[in-house]
Amino acid sequence: MADRAVEALLRAGNGTALSLARSGDEPPVTIPRDPAREAARRELSKDLYHQNDPGLFQRALDTLWDWIGDLFGTASTATPGGTLGLLVVILAVVAVVTALWWRLGTPRRGPSSTAALFDDRPRSAAEHRAAAEAHAAQGHWNQAVQERMRAIVRSLEERALLDARPGRTADEAAAEAGRTLPAHTDRLSAAARDFDDVTYGGRRATEQSYGRIAELDLDLERTKPQLTASNTHTAAHTARQGAAE
Repeated sequence: MADRAVEALLRAGNGTALSLARSGDEPPVTIPRDPAREAARRELSKDLYHQNDPGLFQRALDTLWDWIGDLFGTASTATPGGTLGLLVVILAVVAVVTALWWRLGTPRRGPSSTAALFDDRPRSAAEHRAAAEAHAAQGHWNQAVQERMRAIVRSLEERALLDARPGRTADEAAAEAGRTLPAHTDRLSAAARDFDDVTYGGRRATEQSYGRIAELDLDLERTKPQLTASNTHTAAHTARQGAAE
């Protein structure tokens, strides 16, 4: 059977026709090229010749590796230093991506928070600070950052630098406080981002991030506000509310 396939292939590969010698005095048989090619195709399509062929998955995998090999070969010829130079470039890219991922962490899910900063249980700034310190002592940095940010905002409300407005977000509180305390605008915004990152963005706080927000809290306690007309109105309104109570 294999001999017939080889014979058919030989017929298909020689010129426009092939003359086969026959035994005795019989004249040779001349087979045109196209019928010879068709005979070879029919012969080689039989299952006998495909019993050991690789499966569909193996063929796809072989094609993929061939493509990767061709791509790697093309890239190595275009890279200074050949294959070694390409490996150095790949390792450098991997190192940069790893460093950025370690430094920046998981990307934030949203640009800012939309939920309220406080829950339904009103607590004083001192209570929020005590909760933050308790979480920090146990290494629960996410909760410590959250409670310290709440302590900052509650403290500003208690000092009448912010009006006590339910439903305020951390970003809104930072923006409003920055108008009264312009020297701390950037740090207030950074504290709000840290709060959003750990509360809504899926990131993990660190001891350093808690240290920054705790230091901001202490600095704000020692800072005198720059009152504007709107701030004076807010402070007067809060004072009248306190007197009425």
